[in-house]
Amino acid sequence: MQSNGKPTFAEKIFTPVRFGIFLALLVFASFPQVILGLETFVARDFGFFAYPLAHFQQQCFQHCEIPFWDPYNNCGVPFLAQWNTMPLYPPALFYLALPLKWSLGMFSLLHLWWAGIGMYFLARRWTQNDFAAAFAGIAFAFNGFTLNLIMWPSHMATFSWMPWVVLLAERAWRDGWHWIIFAAFVGAFQMLAGGPEIILFTWLIVSALWLQQFFFGESPRRQMLWRFPLVVALVVALTLAQLLPFLNLVAHAQRETGFADLRWSMPGSGLANFLVPMAFGSTATEGIFFQHGQYWTSSYYLGVGALWLALLALLSLRERRVWLLGIIATIGVIFALGENAPALPLVRKLLPQLSFITYPIKYIAVAIFAAPLLAAFALANFLKAQKNFLSLGGVLFALLIGILFWTQFAPLPGDDSHATLLNGFSRAAFLIFTGTILFAFTRATTSALIRFAPLLLLLIAWADVFTHEPAQNPTAPPWIFEPGLAREKLALKPQPALGGSRVMISPLAASEFVGFAMRDPKNNFLAKQLGYCANGNLLDAVPKVDGFFSLTPRENDEVLSLFYTTTNASYPSLENFMGVSQLTAPDSVYHWLPRPNFLPLVTAGQKPVFLDDAKALQALTQNNFEGDKIVFLPPEIKSFVTVSNQTSAKILESKFGNQTVDVVVEAQAPSLVVVAQTYYHNWRAEVDGAPTPLLRANVAFQAVQIPAGKHTVHLFYRDRAFEIGAGISLCMWANCGITLLLILRRSLPPTPPDPDDEDNYL
Repeated sequence: MQSNGKPTFAEKIFTPVRFGIFLALLVFASFPQVILGLETFVARDFGFFAYPLAHFQQQCFQHCEIPFWDPYNNCGVPFLAQWNTMPLYPPALFYLALPLKWSLGMFSLLHLWWAGIGMYFLARRWTQNDFAAAFAGIAFAFNGFTLNLIMWPSHMATFSWMPWVVLLAERAWRDGWHWIIFAAFVGAFQMLAGGPEIILFTWLIVSALWLQQFFFGESPRRQMLWRFPLVVALVVALTLAQLLPFLNLVAHAQRETGFADLRWSMPGSGLANFLVPMAFGSTATEGIFFQHGQYWTSSYYLGVGALWLALLALLSLRERRVWLLGIIATIGVIFALGENAPALPLVRKLLPQLSFITYPIKYIAVAIFAAPLLAAFALANFLKAQKNFLSLGGVLFALLIGILFWTQFAPLPGDDSHATLLNGFSRAAFLIFTGTILFAFTRATTSALIRFAPLLLLLIAWADVFTHEPAQNPTAPPWIFEPGLAREKLALKPQPALGGSRVMISPLAASEFVGFAMRDPKNNFLAKQLGYCANGNLLDAVPKVDGFFSLTPRENDEVLSLFYTTTNASYPSLENFMGVSQLTAPDSVYHWLPRPNFLPLVTAGQKPVFLDDAKALQALTQNNFEGDKIVFLPPEIKSFVTVSNQTSAKILESKFGNQTVDVVVEAQAPSLVVVAQTYYHNWRAEVDGAPTPLLRANVAFQAVQIPAGKHTVHLFYRDRAFEIGAGISLCMWANCGITLLLILRRSLPPTPPDPDDEDNYL
């Protein structure tokens, strides 16, 4: 808002502190039951991915362990290297040190607030207008996309740092000095939060902004040439402890170039959801609305006010940053369409590395970032933009009515036309309310009603998004996350335990879980927990054959794909080797059948058979495979293995920890000891304290060769990439901290002399 160069009432009331309090009140009004600890988030990935992983991490934290390895899922899988598990993100101490049933949900909400604060400061710097900045902060924190991210604490944390990184990176190349270190710290925090796609989008936006300012000479080019690369280098150095293990896992994981597909793109009709958020979809999944064929985000609705103002800025303002934001938003929307538009498939052919970004709908994050800033520019220059205000509002209203006609006369299968109609009418009402308030801004009056119109506009923007569809983040009583709840209810016999045996979800049950959904989020979680869906087994410390992770070692994925690429795969001999003592019953996904023929997880005395992986995979599926009598080894290690036949060997004792395995074995001749745990190159082996090679056995598992006699075999996880990265990162954090203190100390004004000190006059 502009008023002859003088601050308006709206600008005066939305100071940083007041806006922070106002935003906190809106967060509380949106989720009072979570903040007060009466209920907790539960739906979708929060219950079956985020919470179980946080529980496992908290258990490691309480035992003073770094969670390098998860022995409970996928027959063992890297944990720290996953990155989105947030093992090195400093604010994660909040939920690690406090009761998890309350603190993990609160962790997401604190980052929701932090996201709004960051956008406020970025928009405030760019527009020099507190009210416009406040609207941008509300629009960034409260839109369908950001609210959807609450179920992924890692994504929520990463997204919340996005405006902060843009803000401080720009200050770094413009102003230098301590801003370079501040920018590096903020970039490092976002990097450690662990949302790779959002991190990539953030730095692409920062790079575009840098290029624009460099090309047009908005900042000294000589300083820009070294300051921005320095920030990037510092961010990388500060986070090598996380980046090196992650990149190491990527190099050995199942995701290769071309891995990702174009599923869950925004449908062509999805553009209608910017105006009618419940058009062309259903609430069949836990009562949460989803578009047909797109299930990654439950919404990306900006609110009619934010959309109106963002488009108004593009139509009316001739500022370079506005046009840059417009280009960014347009690219985000087009790429989000995925296979429904030619752009992304073409770009993926040119840049195959982009295939690592699964689900094209994620590109909408770029538009969600740009739109609040565009809206802020429109509000800050509203007197200049008002000439297009009414005509644009009329177009939006007409489009909204057209969408409603479309949904009523040509609905898609599964649509709830009545719910869509009500949803559209309510959005039309918000459009009218927003237009009325914005029209009031053009009136020159000092009435109390007009004075408080800015506050009303923010409340309308929040209410619009808060009511735009059924709850995106349903809650349930905290007791549903009680550890051991399913274990006690199921009372499995034999009871799988670490180092003992595993449960296995049948391929048919795994397929059914994908479409399984109850309306009540509490019952939906409890039913799936009884089937140990996804990573829910971590709450009961029950080892499981499969799991729910972004990255798994390539060979492990090849073995599990034998089962889970079809719904009727059954390989009893391989299941025996993997120690499966409980298998999903055919009649229900939460009933289990015992398997009496499972083998111990550590066996010895097998005859080695040397086969390449393709032939070994085929041999593992045969009914005559006996995991306690033969073991398949890669041909390239044949010269190392001296064992040639089955031998007499006995396991006297075995003990599994989170990242150790200790075995006492007695053999009458040189023998092989086989461990049915995922092979990963960071595992090391010792026999009687002396290092010995760890062999890859049965494609994806572990084996050690021992001499005759009684021996102690010790397997342990050692991540050299982490050790190297941690050493560099710790040194860099210390160096940056010391440098920052020195810079700040030099910038302080000199202390004036004490007039009572006579020495000052000598």
